[in-house]
Parts: sequence; C-alpha cells; structure tokens
Amino acid sequence: MSSAYPEVDRVLFPVAIRVAAAVIGDVTSSALKAALDGLAQRQRVTADNIANINTPGFLAGRVDFESSLRGAIAGGDDPASANAVVARSLEPTNTNGNNVNLDSETIIATETGLRYQLALNALDGKYNQLRTALRTQ
Repeated sequence: MSSAYPEVDRVLFPVAIRVAAAVIGDVTSSALKAALDGLAQRQRVTADNIANINTPGFLAGRVDFESSLRGAIAGGDDPASANAVVARSLEPTNTNGNNVNLDSETIIATETGLRYQLALNALDGKYNQLRTALRTQ
C-alpha cells in the first residue's frame, strides 16, 4: 500500500518488519504486520488532525483497522488483506466548523504509540522464537 507519508514508512517499518510475514510465514506475523500498518496510519491521521487544529472547516479523521483485521482473522483470510478505513469524525464542531479536540488527539496519539510498541514487542518475541529454534538445530 502506497503511503501519503513515505518518509514515515521508512522510519516506522524497517525491512525486517516489512518482510516478517514472509520470513516466518504464519498468521500471527501477518496479523502483527497488519496491526503495525493500521497503527502507523492512525498515527499519521492523528498528526494531521493536530496540524489542522486551527483550520476552519477541518473535520478530524478517525482510523479503524481493528474491525477489518478481526474479520479477516475470524474468517480465516490472510490478515494482510485487512485495510484501514479512514473516515471524518462526526463529532460536534466549533464555531469555525473545526472539530479537532487537542485533548482527544493527545490521548489517541499516546494510546497508539503504546499499542505500536506492544505489537513490536510481540513481533520481537516471534523473532526470538525463530532464533531459538535455529540455534537448537
């Protein structure tokens, strides 16, 4: 998937993460990569929201990838087929037509960062298992 922010992809997705599903080849790795992709998209949208906090008529974006990922896993499909959906928030607007709330965006950014770190830790655990298995051969 091509990103509107390719420089972020280079920072957030080192080559090892991009090919995790191909290297290990299991559903868990594929789901972790899909989750990392969705969380990165949420972080980009949140940053865009904060950057436009004073832009008249700007409506905050919201990213949902969890529903698609959950459905792909439950249906036995490849988790990589899960796509993040970006929609504009329907929350009430200020007098200038903008509905970005800095407190909400800060909480979303913090939570997203923590979830991203958790997914990276899980992926690191998968790599540790692979390293251990290779050493015991």
